[in-house]
Amino acid sequence: MFRIKSPQDLGAAAVFMAIGLAGIYFGHDLTFGTAARMGPGYFPVILSWIIVAIGVIVGIKALTIEGPGIEPIQLRPILIIILAILAFGYLIDRAGLAITAVLLTVLAAFARRDVNLVEAILLGVCLAIFAVVVFVYGLSQPFSAWWGR
Repeated sequence: MFRIKSPQDLGAAAVFMAIGLAGIYFGHDLTFGTAARMGPGYFPVILSWIIVAIGVIVGIKALTIEGPGIEPIQLRPILIIILAILAFGYLIDRAGLAITAVLLTVLAAFARRDVNLVEAILLGVCLAIFAVVVFVYGLSQPFSAWWGR
């Protein structure tokens, strides 16, 4: 009988295999083609089989190599990250990219128990500068850098 030595790896293997099998299922209607004349289903199906193979390899690892057990679910990080994503959607048009980046970086920092507020603010300011330079000025994306612009 098989003994599961790494429950985390077994869970990861199940996720990989589920995603891969879903890709194969949803791609089976598409024309596969050949390597010389690829159809629209060629790449998705091949990629899905590779993902299934990764799941099998990780599953074998779960049965052969000792690993940590599954930890209990931490609700604080999950809820704060979901809140940060929703806040981004609300704030991006109202406050602009720079202020939104700083506020959400500080909010996301509270997903950890030992929050260093100064570190979070500095990271947020650096991220805001980077995001504004890259997205607003470099790529000319339709974000306002500040509110009201």
